[in-house]
Amino acid sequence: MRSKHIRNTEGVKKHALMKSQEASQKVDHAIQRLIKTKVKINFNQVAMESGVSKAFLYNNQEIRNRIEGLRKQQEGLNSPQTVKRNMTDASKDSLIAAKNNRIKKLEEENKRLKDELLKLRGMIYDKF
Repeated sequence: MRSKHIRNTEGVKKHALMKSQEASQKVDHAIQRLIKTKVKINFNQVAMESGVSKAFLYNNQEIRNRIEGLRKQQEGLNSPQTVKRNMTDASKDSLIAAKNNRIKKLEEENKRLKDELLKLRGMIYDKF
């Protein structure tokens, strides 16, 4: 006669639940960091930032809904790269304008000094 052995799986279930909760916390912290740094939020970014698998993100409905919602909120917003590029273009334009202004002033000063030098040479020439 064979006795049936009942397996105790409580420890395994408890461990799996604990790992799932830890992963959810990692995802939450990662999303908060992404929002603070104004990085586009999508499944790839969240997976990379949090260190959890994309499968976990897709399979956890609450997290999936949150990422999809944040992604929709960010649609139409300029990415930090676009903002930076626009700022860079604007700063380049202002640098060019400032340099052009400086060149113009230096050219005027150069002309004034050349004229003054010609006058001084003339005065020296007249004395001899």
